[in-house]
Amino acid sequence: MKYARALDWRKQKTMIKSMTGFGRSEVSEAERKVTAEIKSVNHRYLDVSIKMPKKLGFFEAAVRTELKKYMQRGKVDVFITYEDFTESNVCVKYNKEVAAEYVEYLKKMAEDFGLDNDIRVSVLSRYPEVLTMEEQTADEEEIWKVLCSAVQGAAEKFVETRITEGEALKTDLIDKLEGMLAHLDFIEERSPQLVEEYKLKLREKVHELLEDTKVEESRLLMEVTLFADKICVDEELVRLRSHIETTKQTLIEGGSIGRKLDFLAQEMNREANTILSKTNNLEISNRAIELKTEIEKVREQIQNIE
Repeated sequence: MKYARALDWRKQKTMIKSMTGFGRSEVSEAERKVTAEIKSVNHRYLDVSIKMPKKLGFFEAAVRTELKKYMQRGKVDVFITYEDFTESNVCVKYNKEVAAEYVEYLKKMAEDFGLDNDIRVSVLSRYPEVLTMEEQTADEEEIWKVLCSAVQGAAEKFVETRITEGEALKTDLIDKLEGMLAHLDFIEERSPQLVEEYKLKLREKVHELLEDTKVEESRLLMEVTLFADKICVDEELVRLRSHIETTKQTLIEGGSIGRKLDFLAQEMNREANTILSKTNNLEISNRAIELKTEIEKVREQIQNIE
């Protein structure tokens, strides 16, 4: 049942997961108890560190395989403890073949030297290798059953905390992206006005300098065109708007999207830098600075998404 649940979680493609999480599970049965604890922080790739008793070392590869069903990225620390409730895991073994050889040689010695054969069980049992103590082999299948159940239980709780934080990040990020679109709308609306304002100022300045001399419209138009080309941010606005919309859509679609979002944030920052470098208007500069600030906040939060 738990394995089926693990598969179901992998199918939840619309869920955003944070890379910060915690989960703990304890599974007990008559002979043993296993406790598993999982916690994680941000990391570019999946880096799993497992600390468990040497007795369980044989299962490390299987534990890693199980954990990969629940996580794709993050620095994950796994702590596993094991308690054995059996009073003793050793037993006495009677080596009949060895005892028979002792008896045979003792009889021969009695015949060879004319001695009484006084062999007693209490004496024979003390001879080397007649009775030995052996450690019972633990049932690996039973141990794995308990261990796997504990790991799965901890992993499920671990993913739950990641999803809870991830969904909160998703909501906050979308709000920030909407705010960034509002800044773009302002810049997009204000930019054409700058050209007209420059044209009027340029005409007034030329009239002032040349007084009654007729202004050459073609020359004036050329200067205005050069200015418009210099401050034009249409392409940057289109690309930045596209990146923002793509980021929103990616958040809505969900899944393991951290790397993609990080790339989009870098592209958004590049376009915002270009807009800021082109403008000589205080209002648009302020908006571009606010854009960069919001993009940086978004990028910081994206670092915590799986």
